[in-house]
Amino acid sequence: MPLQKMRRTMGSRRKKTRQFSIANKTKLIRGGADYFDLLRRMISGASHTIHFQTYIFDADETGRAIADALKEAAARKVCVFLLVDGYASQSLPKDFLQELEDAGIHFRFFQPFFKSREFYFGRRLHHKVVAIDNSCALVGGVNVSNKYNDINGKPAWLDFAVHVEGPAAQELFSICLRTWKGIAPLPGNFRPVSPPPAYDPSFGHSAVRISRNDWLRHRNQVSKTYGEIFTTSSNEITILCSYFIPGAKMKKYIERAVKRGVKVRVIMAGMSDVKLSKNAERFMYDWLLRNNVDIYEYTRNILHGKLAICDKEWLTVGSYNINDLSAYGSIELNLDIRDKMLAKRASGMIDEIIKADCEHITREQVEKARSPLRQFVLWLSYQLVRLMFRLVTFDHK
Repeated sequence: MPLQKMRRTMGSRRKKTRQFSIANKTKLIRGGADYFDLLRRMISGASHTIHFQTYIFDADETGRAIADALKEAAARKVCVFLLVDGYASQSLPKDFLQELEDAGIHFRFFQPFFKSREFYFGRRLHHKVVAIDNSCALVGGVNVSNKYNDINGKPAWLDFAVHVEGPAAQELFSICLRTWKGIAPLPGNFRPVSPPPAYDPSFGHSAVRISRNDWLRHRNQVSKTYGEIFTTSSNEITILCSYFIPGAKMKKYIERAVKRGVKVRVIMAGMSDVKLSKNAERFMYDWLLRNNVDIYEYTRNILHGKLAICDKEWLTVGSYNINDLSAYGSIELNLDIRDKMLAKRASGMIDEIIKADCEHITREQVEKARSPLRQFVLWLSYQLVRLMFRLVTFDHK
């Protein structure tokens, strides 16, 4: 191969390689009051720009408290950009939106190709990212709603996020800025925030990689991260996931990992906000148990988190569910973090959740609950969910 052509080829490959940035500080945050307290502190500390992008933003007590914090930031002359999904957040009242605009907040709906109150067609903005002043960010699965908060005597849905400072936060800030510019122009008086000085390698000990899925941009990075977890693990994989309905490719990954002797455990919802989805999950229990996957159902409340831990050495946390809707129909964003201390801490948190709030699902329990009618309902639910995924997703194989 001529040298010049080889250099072009190598350069092209380098562009496609996803790199970990070093010198990041990371902290795993459980959803609920701790998450929203941290979020308000981050907003209160902002001095230049806030990018807030989420799937669901409700106008309940939690949503109004966060909206008030954003209004206060705008009053301090902080430039606030709020982008929410046009399908999931379509019920926001007009007077609520007007209050945001009157306060100087730049607000937009992310619109799919087509939507109604019960259905959408096209991409959905499913990632949950808050990036502030090009210096810190919050990424996870937590939406802005009372359901995700400890409020009115009710525990929050189980969810997780990661707070990050360092080079990864700078990259997240740039991603949010590009996403906004793809939806709406920047205000005429907007001035870019000055980048902070280069981080010293001793600033933090987490290596972080940002993974994204977006079928329109031909990105399937989070799916590849899960493939990497299943193909490189040597001891154990822990998955906590709502709406766990793996497609054919992911099922092959699971089968191969188990055959290599990897212990795989999956923590799923015991109760779900989408009953059809839960029935579809339960249809898969036979297959999971046949493949020696340990199944746990979280019973304290609804499980909404999305994370995976590989060999207690690294983990991925974000908005991605293991199903074809996240793989082929949504804009998703996860942080892949190589940090043994954080991975062990996360694994310990999951162990405590399993011990206190989960039921271990055994073959005996599944057989005891089996009946022809129940199996038909579960099978039909699975087929309907798979059909819906095919109708609203793209590049599906």
